[in-house]
Amino acid sequence: MNRRAPRMLRSTAALLTVFAAFPSVTHAQSPDVTNDQKPSFTQGEAQTDIIKLFKWTGSNPRTANVGTIKASDGTEWTVPAKTHFQSAPRAADLYNEANGVTPDGIDNVDLEAIPAINAGGDELFTGYVFGDNYFEFYVNGKLLAVDPVPMTPFNSNIIRFKANRPFTVGIMGVDWEERLGLGFEQFRGAPFHQGDAGLVAVIKDAAGETIAITDRSWKAQTFYTAPLKTKDCLVLRGAIRDSSNCSTEDTADGTAYFAAHWPIPPNWAAVDFDDRGWPNAVTFTNDFVGVDNKPAYTNFTDLFDAPRADAHFIWTSSLVHDNLVLMRTTVGKQQDQ
Repeated sequence: MNRRAPRMLRSTAALLTVFAAFPSVTHAQSPDVTNDQKPSFTQGEAQTDIIKLFKWTGSNPRTANVGTIKASDGTEWTVPAKTHFQSAPRAADLYNEANGVTPDGIDNVDLEAIPAINAGGDELFTGYVFGDNYFEFYVNGKLLAVDPVPMTPFNSNIIRFKANRPFTVGIMGVDWEERLGLGFEQFRGAPFHQGDAGLVAVIKDAAGETIAITDRSWKAQTFYTAPLKTKDCLVLRGAIRDSSNCSTEDTADGTAYFAAHWPIPPNWAAVDFDDRGWPNAVTFTNDFVGVDNKPAYTNFTDLFDAPRADAHFIWTSSLVHDNLVLMRTTVGKQQDQ
């Protein structure tokens, strides 16, 4: 997403929430969690296996590509992420200009027309997601749906599913890039602009009651961080991968910048995955994220910003640098809500 507020103001606000989000207690870890896993670094732009996933030719035209890049340790990485965009079911549209779905509000959305996906249960739930830019939505380790638009136009989505409480929700969020492997996008003529991310979600039950929202109780971990002007700006401490001190300034030439990568655990979305070592999600305000001109969000503020269930935008320590983020939570039983 393109940034408009002063960078210094945003960075200060982010740091205040970052420090509050890091866990102060260390737990014994199962093999699922490696607290001190060192990153694999790449430098420069990806030049191989470039594939066009999606092209938007409307306002703010963008092309979402994916490619591969080799690290100094010989590891090959897919950037910005290895996704299921080409193979998984697409989430239903809440608002999607690319498909001509542009309701003025939730009252104009026919939820009954959206099939419910079987996630291994009998109770009906509806998830609403606005992600910058791309998401994949899991329940109990099963991939239910992916974002139909990897980059632009900005859209929002609905996932209806059947499950039994408690259930585990996993969301992979990707902040897409145009300079593959560098984390840069083009903005107002600047070829090396540092965009930002963020994701907000609400889950309701069959009675329309909100049973889960994105907030600081979620776990969130980054697995791809860029652009890094220098590698040593990263703060690595146990499971903490903090890029909030790295430069957020645009540049005339970012081709020598670095990126940090970590392998994704294959069972990260499963119910029994041990995420206790992951940091809690960092929350960001609507103003900080910059959604006042995004009708995919603003047409549904009664849903996302309900007075008694106000969902927060969540991410990791840096909306700017952390481009591939895994987020998890467990939704409890009815009596625990």
